[in-house]
Amino acid sequence: MKIRLKPINPKRISDQVFDQLRELIFRGDYQPGQKIMTERELAEALNVSRNSVREAINKLVTLRFLEQRQGQGTFVRSMDEAVKIPLATVMETQDASLIDLLEMRMGIECTAASLAAQRANATDLDAIEKAIAEMEIDTRAGGLGTEGDLSFHMAIAAATKNPLQIYIMKNVSDFLHVGIRENLLHLYEDPDNIVEILQQHKAIYQAIGDGDAEAAYKTMQNHINYVIRFFGNRI
Repeated sequence: MKIRLKPINPKRISDQVFDQLRELIFRGDYQPGQKIMTERELAEALNVSRNSVREAINKLVTLRFLEQRQGQGTFVRSMDEAVKIPLATVMETQDASLIDLLEMRMGIECTAASLAAQRANATDLDAIEKAIAEMEIDTRAGGLGTEGDLSFHMAIAAATKNPLQIYIMKNVSDFLHVGIRENLLHLYEDPDNIVEILQQHKAIYQAIGDGDAEAAYKTMQNHINYVIRFFGNRI
């Protein structure tokens, strides 16, 4: 039997730069609205050509992760830009509810947690743990922990190493946390809900850290079902 093999193509430098910058955005090292380093600074820091950096930035701009402002530099897109994505239009025209969005998120995020359990490296695990700590610090200070919550789910998406999974999750989560932020505030206003969600996040993190794909899937499923039940009871 003849075995067909495909030639191995080395990854372009610009693609490697793209991957690094995208991960910095998803892990929260670059915050929405923050200005990133200049092409020259990035080229020096990464020890690559400015052309490679420029190609990577142009790709991130096209995918709406970054925006270039004339005479000011390049910035991470603020989350309020998410309301302009097609998902928002679909929800409006199809009369979709928050529950509909959460049900769609169920499929995306449960799969993400399962893949993260199989693929996460030490850096990914640190990012997930950092997001949980950020949420705890914010809630103890009287905040709602929503930014840490978003970072948590983004870090899991990044750990899948699947660019489509990451892109879709960014759009869904951005819209969830911005387009319907007022609804989410009701969930986080109850201290008992915050404590419970923190525990759920820690259980998801534990399953991913253990490399248990099945447990990661189930703990994420339990987490989203908890949110669905909360809003279902309010309808």
